[in-house]
Amino acid sequence: MSVPRLRDTGSQPGFFRELVESSQDAILMKTLDGQITFWNAAAQRLYGYTPEEAVGSHVGMLVPPDLKDEETGLLEQIARGVRIEHYETRRTASGGRVLDVDVTLWPIRTRDGAITAACSIMRDITARKTAEAELTELHAQQRQIALALNLMGNAKQIPGALAASRYLPSTQGQGVGGDWFDLIDLGAGRVGVFVGDVMGRGLDAAVVMGQLRSAARALALAGLPPCELMQTLDAFTRDLPEPFVTCVYLQADPAQGEVTVCSAGHLPVLLIEPDATVRELPVPTGIPLGVGGVPHQQVRLPLRAGTTLALYTDGLVETASSDIDLRLKLVTSKLEDVFATAGGLESAADHVLHALLPDTDAYADDVTLLLVSFPTAPLDTAETHFASEAVSVPAGRRFLRAKLREWGLTAQADTALLLASELLTNAFRHARGPIGLRVWHSVRELGVEITDHSTPRPRARLAESTEEDGRGLLLVEALADAWGTRPTISGKTVWFTLLVAPAGQGSEQAALAPAPG
Repeated sequence: MSVPRLRDTGSQPGFFRELVESSQDAILMKTLDGQITFWNAAAQRLYGYTPEEAVGSHVGMLVPPDLKDEETGLLEQIARGVRIEHYETRRTASGGRVLDVDVTLWPIRTRDGAITAACSIMRDITARKTAEAELTELHAQQRQIALALNLMGNAKQIPGALAASRYLPSTQGQGVGGDWFDLIDLGAGRVGVFVGDVMGRGLDAAVVMGQLRSAARALALAGLPPCELMQTLDAFTRDLPEPFVTCVYLQADPAQGEVTVCSAGHLPVLLIEPDATVRELPVPTGIPLGVGGVPHQQVRLPLRAGTTLALYTDGLVETASSDIDLRLKLVTSKLEDVFATAGGLESAADHVLHALLPDTDAYADDVTLLLVSFPTAPLDTAETHFASEAVSVPAGRRFLRAKLREWGLTAQADTALLLASELLTNAFRHARGPIGLRVWHSVRELGVEITDHSTPRPRARLAESTEEDGRGLLLVEALADAWGTRPTISGKTVWFTLLVAPAGQGSEQAALAPAPG
């Protein structure tokens, strides 16, 4: 924006006045006490006042009532010789119409340098401000749509695990992005954990992320091992509009004391030991989903009671001005600090975010952090194996009955023995041996698992009235609190659980107490 100097040059006194009058920007001059002394044609077009109406009036006639003190402050700065560039404010035109304007002010000096007046150039930016407000509203709507659809993930507490999660939309652009996380109750004391990141930001990335999250949850609940789940997601991702995704999936089995992990190009998972030692899980990084051509690998690792896993997306650790390895070391250090003081998952999540993102008003990517802890192992667990013979059914009942009596769970014995008999019979009649029987219990539930060496999974069906078979799984469906199947390396496992105490109630002593009578 050019700034004409309104002074007489001696030889061309009218040239500069003509230049100012022809300017497309409103130009006015005023004394230091606010009286208007000059008013060009553009000022008349902008505000609706003629020069005769404006000159001699106080500039306060252009200022909305809530900004009266602002004009006084601007004139005080001019009197001190301060030049004010592109100051955005509001001004009132004739008829009460309020405009958004961009103002540049500078002092006018006499030949001896004394400041006697101010010159002001104003430009109407109402259309630009309206467009910015509409864009901001659109971004807010898109963010709200993504959040309302629950695309950001689910970290509700589930049996066998404690969790704390943080999701921060980007402060730039539309905010919402492709981050997701999920915590899944897989049944039989097992927990599925997802964290992923779709390339890009905005509602498009959020929608793709929502599709992936739904597909991943369905595949996890179907019992697919992590590597098979990743291969299926990889094929699914290739048909999506944002075909570049990193994610990591873990199947934790606290009862077995192990976790199975598969990564598709995602950042390392951090494991916090009970003594607050932090280390990276030794998991092959793999390639992102949507690339194809390379099989994903899974690893099975030990999982001790009291262990916590930290999963996150690149928004937490990647910045344009720092090395990612140094940022990962910072995450490790902060996790060690907070877990050494037994601060808990929520305070740990806040501590890490504050350390990695001290300026929460300015980050370019959305940020996800998920902490999942496995505080206790089952109170007891036992297993045995049988040959694929008819005698395995009564032998399995005797083994289960003895364990329930030993653990003080006789109240669950009748139902557990009936359902175990049905599953053992199915394994003997329809699958290959040997047959494995594993039983465990926690404060909350009793679990029974039957493993064989055949891959077809059983399914409940409605038997005809003339059939003697076909009702076993319906009994399991009706009497178990939860049941399901999952593939193993050499076959499958069919499991069921019975609640020992109502969810969220009871204690270890209540769970172990024998039934009355």
